Amino acid sequence: MSPSSAVSSAAPSDFSGLWVPLITPFRRDGAVDHASLTALVRRLAPTGIAGFVVCGSTGEAAALDEVEQLAVLATVAAAAPALPRVMGLSGYHLGKTLDWVRRLADQDLCGLLVPAPSYIRPSQRGLLTWFTAIADASRVPLIVYDIPYRTGATLSLDTLRALATHPRIRALKDCGGDMAKTRALIADGALQVLAGEDAQIFSTVAEGGAGAIAASTHVETAKFVQVLRLIGEGRLAEARPVWQALQPLIALLFAEPNPAPIKAWLADAGVIGDGCLRAPMTPASNAVRERLRAAAQAEG
Repeated sequence: MSPSSAVSSAAPSDFSGLWVPLITPFRRDGAVDHASLTALVRRLAPTGIAGFVVCGSTGEAAALDEVEQLAVLATVAAAAPALPRVMGLSGYHLGKTLDWVRRLADQDLCGLLVPAPSYIRPSQRGLLTWFTAIADASRVPLIVYDIPYRTGATLSLDTLRALATHPRIRALKDCGGDMAKTRALIADGALQVLAGEDAQIFSTVAEGGAGAIAASTHVETAKFVQVLRLIGEGRLAEARPVWQALQPLIALLFAEPNPAPIKAWLADAGVIGDGCLRAPMTPASNAVRERLRAAAQAEG
């Protein structure tokens, strides 16, 4: 089946708006805490977000096996069935990745978030091969995840433009660190550009980007939604002070490796358990937890 004929059977996807890349709560015994995940999803669902990204890097997906990932996805779907879900992918073995994509075909997803293969550092031609093969195999559209500091591979502007011609490659989660490339892609209009760096949400959306996938939006979610709404309505002067007030929070939530500070904040708020992470990830330090508590009290 050709890409163009396959995509016609799937509903078109709009990835605009604010997407929350969910954490995966764990119990003290190391198992996934599905009760906490349900509570978190139900807390976030009515805030005006566009949907959820499940099993991304914020969700510690690399530490979850396939059975666990499917169970997490099922929990999110049951907790907020009306909101669309994007599933994160990762890895570097193309054959195994394609098998996983085909296994996900019977899941109720609106898209897949796909980074470059980690560690391999392929050429631009190799990156084209990687993303094209995954898009060909997928039932749903792809969000290309450009995050060189995790994968070791940078997607060039020409490569992204070439990928944008594929009928199932619809959007970009932009962590590339190159605002000139971001602006060029926004100007092209072939991909929906989503800010992937939390501190760049305002600038990306104000430049014409479609939205954001941002981990810090677990906290003060409605304010992030408000910022995007105000920018979309052209009310930049009103959006700016709301956004500026969020800057210390964003910096604090990334003071240590993500998602440790976010889990600590949510645990202190009673939304999840004690914020356990799977090794080699470690919980937030006591110093950061104290800063988080002070910030929470100030927000409260």
